[in-house]
Amino acid sequence: MTIDTNRSTTVGGKGVQQPADAQDLPVTHPAPEQPAAASAAPGPAQRSRSALGPAWADARTGLAAAVAVSAGWGLIAGWWTPRGPLTTAQAIWSTAISLIVGILAGLVWRSRLAMLVAPVTFAVVFELVRLGTDGPTVDSIETSTYGLLAPVVGRGFHALLSLFPIVLGAAVGAGLARRLQPTIGAGGGDVGRYGRRAGTAIAGAALLALVVGLARPASTDAIVDADGNVVPGSVAELTTNELNGHDLALMIRGHRTDNPVMLFLAGGPGGSEMGAMRNHLPELEEHFTVVTWDQRGTGKSYPELDPTDTITLDGFIDDTIAVTDHLRQRFDQDRIYLFGQSWGATLGTLAVQQHPERYQAYIGAGQMVSQLATDRIFYQDTLAWAGRNGDDGLVAKPEEIGPPPYDRMLDYETALSYEHEVYPYDHSMNDEGEGGFSENFIVDEYALIDQVHLLAGFMDTFSVLYPQLQDIDFRETATEFEIPMFFVQGANEADGRADVFDEWYPTVEAPIKDLAVLDTSGHRPPWEQPDEFVDYMVGTVLAETEGRS
Repeated sequence: MTIDTNRSTTVGGKGVQQPADAQDLPVTHPAPEQPAAASAAPGPAQRSRSALGPAWADARTGLAAAVAVSAGWGLIAGWWTPRGPLTTAQAIWSTAISLIVGILAGLVWRSRLAMLVAPVTFAVVFELVRLGTDGPTVDSIETSTYGLLAPVVGRGFHALLSLFPIVLGAAVGAGLARRLQPTIGAGGGDVGRYGRRAGTAIAGAALLALVVGLARPASTDAIVDADGNVVPGSVAELTTNELNGHDLALMIRGHRTDNPVMLFLAGGPGGSEMGAMRNHLPELEEHFTVVTWDQRGTGKSYPELDPTDTITLDGFIDDTIAVTDHLRQRFDQDRIYLFGQSWGATLGTLAVQQHPERYQAYIGAGQMVSQLATDRIFYQDTLAWAGRNGDDGLVAKPEEIGPPPYDRMLDYETALSYEHEVYPYDHSMNDEGEGGFSENFIVDEYALIDQVHLLAGFMDTFSVLYPQLQDIDFRETATEFEIPMFFVQGANEADGRADVFDEWYPTVEAPIKDLAVLDTSGHRPPWEQPDEFVDYMVGTVLAETEGRS
């Protein structure tokens, strides 16, 4: 028998020489290799790379996706918040959604250019969607004090809540894309990479701080006694009520809920005085349940501004009556006191003239009689003052636009800005000093979103409502009243207001009529001389009217 010592056996498709003495040994064939994917399920990174593959494979596809997601958010935001976020909830949601949109844009495009393209796309689409929205905070930028402040509190704050998170998110998204697909490469070396990460971390910390600030709730201090204990039966609250079809904000404070109720109407239109009322007039709360109302489109009621074509003088009177009836019912009082300052005194006079049966008495401070007559005096006095001081530039501007009335809010800026120079007096003698309206900004009664929008509310509401006040002249239309009428004026009130009031006051007929002139005050006597104002309210107003039917 002959043995072939060169016999070969095929293993795995290859010929393998075997020794002759191995001919009778069993031949073991190794199992075929299995694909790696069959041995383990794909991880999150693998799935992400697979999902984003089409966008990453073609930069144009990634760019289109980034633009699409940014434009989509611009469409939604322009419809949802045409003036930008107006409430704390809207602000936080807007910030969160913008951050997510930025991350998506950077991730699908895998390029840091998304930090520019995404926010620009959002801004362009947003501005197109809200073209029908009116007001200084959304109009074109003008080179004047108010003209520059308006976009800061409007577009500027919105950019902080939306554009900043989109930019930050795009940076995070682009960085994440590079981690998922390292072959793409970020470039720039370790120094550049660590610098970008540090910048992103700092921006992220700043955004977190902003959100924490936005989340701080508004509050008003409890009313306490000398020992710091809450006064039994007292009330101290911030509340929002749906009245006359609008969510209207009220601050209600008083030592006893069975004290007479007094509703306060702030000036403007567009002013808010919660800080001034709480800080400067706490003694008034011992004798009255003091209710400070932020009118529609102002302060904490700023979200109720739109639609602006429903902002009317008659509507504000109706709002006043609705708030009055709410308070009468809540505190079980047939009549309440109505106290107005400046524009609030105009609104208050109209309310008590039309609905005297709801009010115990009226108190007007810095009383307006005719906005148009006052503005024309301001116009002439400002021109004369500028001429005396050789300010040709200031003279030229009002001469160019002509005397009031004006259709645009910003045309009133000259008189509003120079009042203290044209009609000077020593503010340092007063409790409020030079602070005025600005003293309302940093108080607990306003959340951060409210503080930012105090100036926006003034400008936007003033621009809509003030032109509707030009036909008011109480010298012709409001001289007879059925309830007691009290007035508190400042000895240093501007001539444009004081002269018109002095013509009107002698013609007023009422069951009781009285005038107090506070010697160091100007247009804001309740807060410039609060002690004297409280004394007058208790010693004269309350003493002569409480219990009067």
